[in-house]
Amino acid sequence: MRKLFAQPGFGRLFGGLSTSMLGDSVMLLVLSMWVKTLTGSNAQAGLTFFFMVLPALGAPLLGVWVDRLPRKRILVWGNFASAAAVLPLVLVRDARDVWLIWAVAFLYGVSFVVLPAAVNGLLKELLPDDLLVDANSSLATIKEGYRLFGPLVGAAVFASAGGWLVAVIDATTFAIAGLLIATIKVTETPAPAKSTFRDDVLGGVRFLVADRVLRNVLLGLAISILVIGFFESSIYALLDAFDKPATFSGVFVTCQGVGAVIGGLTASRAVRRLGEIATCVLGLVALAAATIVCAAASTIVVVLVGAAICGVGLPWTFVSLTTLMQRRSPTHLIGRVSTAVEVLISTPQAISLALGSLLVSLLSYRQIFAVIATVILIGALQTLLTLRREIREDLTSSGQDLSASLPR
Repeated sequence: MRKLFAQPGFGRLFGGLSTSMLGDSVMLLVLSMWVKTLTGSNAQAGLTFFFMVLPALGAPLLGVWVDRLPRKRILVWGNFASAAAVLPLVLVRDARDVWLIWAVAFLYGVSFVVLPAAVNGLLKELLPDDLLVDANSSLATIKEGYRLFGPLVGAAVFASAGGWLVAVIDATTFAIAGLLIATIKVTETPAPAKSTFRDDVLGGVRFLVADRVLRNVLLGLAISILVIGFFESSIYALLDAFDKPATFSGVFVTCQGVGAVIGGLTASRAVRRLGEIATCVLGLVALAAATIVCAAASTIVVVLVGAAICGVGLPWTFVSLTTLMQRRSPTHLIGRVSTAVEVLISTPQAISLALGSLLVSLLSYRQIFAVIATVILIGALQTLLTLRREIREDLTSSGQDLSASLPR
């Protein structure tokens, strides 16, 4: 990690991103919690996440501009715009204002498409390929580490002062992030010559379709995400079953953060030892195992253990995917590839969020969790079987690298 932070500009980028992540960790759970508190509806609380992922459906259009404009400028002004976007939450008073929370959730979703794509591009400009996994792992660790206290802080501020103060805190972190990133000195690769709008929009998708490895990893992940969104609505049904209030979801997410810190700290080592593909598969298996634990739990303590296992699987899955995408994508396409990945992930996620809001009124949370675990394992198996040769080559290569580093 010392070599990573010695790279010019990365320290300031890390500082800016970690600051905005802090605001995210305080705010994001509050949005659905706020809706649940105002309406008493698990389904409407789950729909909050649906509105958040909806902008991903238009991600290819946004990706074109990420590749045409300087990534640093996008990150600076994108953070300032995000600060302005959350401030209307100070106007929310009662259930009639739920639409305003959903509107902010939608704008939040836009930032979740544009800003990560710009980060991926800027990382490729700042860092050599061999340090990308370390950068992704460090960012994932700090992001998930905030789960240890961010959701609890958000829930506490929401319960004591109201959501308006959470919105002000979040807006402040976005503004600080924009100011820090503005100080980075970087010479970016000039944007490629414009082609037809159709070719620009479809460039990222065509690259993913042509790349056998990325295509099959994403297919397995998309299968899994088709049910992962069921968590967002069913988690409140689980808490109801154990007679816990909606605000207890902050404790659940904090326990998930404990596991995620472990997963983030070990993700780069796992990728170097196993390769990106095998690490992604193991991450999905951990998510399925965590779901089974939660479904079978007879006490809330066991549920929280399942949350921690889930936390380990998340960074293993997404650090490996992000590194694989960054490493295999050309610099001039990284924005469009990133947003195309966002579509391929968020489309099944949006479907699962909407379907989960319906299923929570028809099935018990244990039945829903059983479905989630089964489908995630199918997704992991799909990737394992279609890319077993590449996994074997990664394991052989890492074994040779390890033996070469041992003293003779």
